[in-house]
Amino acid sequence: MKIIVCVKQVPDTSGKVAVNPDGTLNRASMQTITNPDDMNAVEAALKLKDATGCKVTVVTMGPPPAAGMLRELMAMGADEGVLVSAREFGGSDTYATSQILAAAIDTIGVEKDDIVMCGRQAIDGDTAQVGPQIAEKLGLPQVTYAADIQKDGENVTVKRMLEDGYMTIKVQTPCLLTCIKELNNPRYMSIGGIYATYSKPLETFDYEKLKDHRLIDATTIGLKGSPTNIFKSFTPPQKGAGQMLEGDGKETCEQLAGILAAKHII
Repeated sequence: MKIIVCVKQVPDTSGKVAVNPDGTLNRASMQTITNPDDMNAVEAALKLKDATGCKVTVVTMGPPPAAGMLRELMAMGADEGVLVSAREFGGSDTYATSQILAAAIDTIGVEKDDIVMCGRQAIDGDTAQVGPQIAEKLGLPQVTYAADIQKDGENVTVKRMLEDGYMTIKVQTPCLLTCIKELNNPRYMSIGGIYATYSKPLETFDYEKLKDHRLIDATTIGLKGSPTNIFKSFTPPQKGAGQMLEGDGKETCEQLAGILAAKHII
């Protein structure tokens, strides 16, 4: 049994966000982090590894520096990493990204007892589309919004979070699960893990490696081949300073009503 976890290096949106003229994020000018929901997926995989001794492989698509993120995840306990990186893949939308990642995962191999895990969504796009699209392209059953995961033989029991409650689903492996932050608290890197990480395998899948795969269509990958395009991206203007009114009497209420009426709010 092995678990393949898809992760993404995303801009740290708590800092300054820069946008290129073509509407894409200027990732080179921003600090990056591992996507938070993906960290929960990694922790879920590592917990299953602790319980069963399975192998955990972390996979990301991104520029060469994303290899550093994979090394950090291997320092947490993942056994190996795969970096999917090529200029031909740059600027891909969710459809193209899932196509490329599905090809990479299929190249790694998905066996009968295996599980593919993803974070629910990435904080840079917030689409929650890539995980389900990977499952569709690989023909895997999928369970999204996993808040609890239990493995029992060939079955996985997943407690799925909904808006107004939970749904418990039993699914056979191989399958794909998307994980949410309520699932767990990701662990830290260990000293031993940091020392061991550079002795663990890290492979790069470039365009030459994947171009002949049945899932790869050269006309629907990269920025030019993506079916969806960004019309406009921008940093929203800062809101002006608020106005505070003091007092709790009739005069203050009348003053507030006058301000709201002048702004055509009431």
